[in-house]
Amino acid sequence: MYFASDNSGPVLPEVMQALARANEGFAMPYGADTVMDEVRATLREIFEAPEAVVHLVSTGTAANALALATMCQPYETVFCTPTAHIHEDECNAPEFYSGGAKLTIVGAEDKMTPQALHAAISAEETRGVHGPQRGPVSITQVTERGAVYSLAELKALTDVAKGFGLTCHLDGARFANAQVALGCTAAEMTWKAGFDAVSFGGTKNGCMGVEAVIFFDPAKEWEFELRRKRGGHLFSKHRYLSAQMQGYLADDVWLGTARKANANSARLLAGLQKVEDFNLTSAADANLFFATLPRAAHQRLAVAGAKYYVLEGDVENGAPDEALPCRLVSGWSVTDDLIDQFIEIAKG
Repeated sequence: MYFASDNSGPVLPEVMQALARANEGFAMPYGADTVMDEVRATLREIFEAPEAVVHLVSTGTAANALALATMCQPYETVFCTPTAHIHEDECNAPEFYSGGAKLTIVGAEDKMTPQALHAAISAEETRGVHGPQRGPVSITQVTERGAVYSLAELKALTDVAKGFGLTCHLDGARFANAQVALGCTAAEMTWKAGFDAVSFGGTKNGCMGVEAVIFFDPAKEWEFELRRKRGGHLFSKHRYLSAQMQGYLADDVWLGTARKANANSARLLAGLQKVEDFNLTSAADANLFFATLPRAAHQRLAVAGAKYYVLEGDVENGAPDEALPCRLVSGWSVTDDLIDQFIEIAKG
């Protein structure tokens, strides 16, 4: 019963099969393999962007950091929320890869508002040469607290940024989960909504380790290539990245796994809402949510071997009815039986 992270599940069979095919014979290195040509064409079709720049890296941190470094000068700042992955979970990688650009926090919640963004941008460039200059806006979709921005919400944010002449980046580690939740197209959630670049996630949704960085401005291609190489993220045996993405995209596997992950999360939430003293404390728009359960429920789940994050408090010691917060993430590979087992144990 693994609900700690959508990184903890297995790799999709389609991805493993594509890797096995790629392992036959020889292929040109550094992204010159023919599979990458197919991947590039497929992603351009998915995003309805025939001139888009498409490159692959192995981690989400590399995707975000290299994309933002390409969009940002060292003396600028990136606008993001306090819970953004680039702020909380990337060990200052965006600052490192950009050569020192800082992050400016917008608001206090996981979802950015146009009013808060306008205020944050307006507050910069007020000290002339002494302060950071305005840089790109980075928005996380799905947020790290389980919320999905509507298309209207995304457009309202990019409109604010564009009003200041700023570019916009979408951190899409759970891009597919957000897209199926909204029932929209990839284009509608990105360039049609005003985004200049996107980190298109694969690892959390069934890949072994691959993410795509997509720029809708072809002029960014060479700089990104140089930054990727200089940063140590250009694979020599690149075909193994290409193959993963090929298997992931073929026959819309990526959308099917996202639908399954979201459905698994909805099933888990529906069952836990029948548990005494269960409280949902976040949005549950895609495949993760935050909640509280009594210590006794956490204890039963721990004994049964369930894996998930209890965020505060001592599970072993204390009042049985004390509410302890937790995060629950459902991947595509979790079965209905395991979800139901988790719920029954929580009920006691």
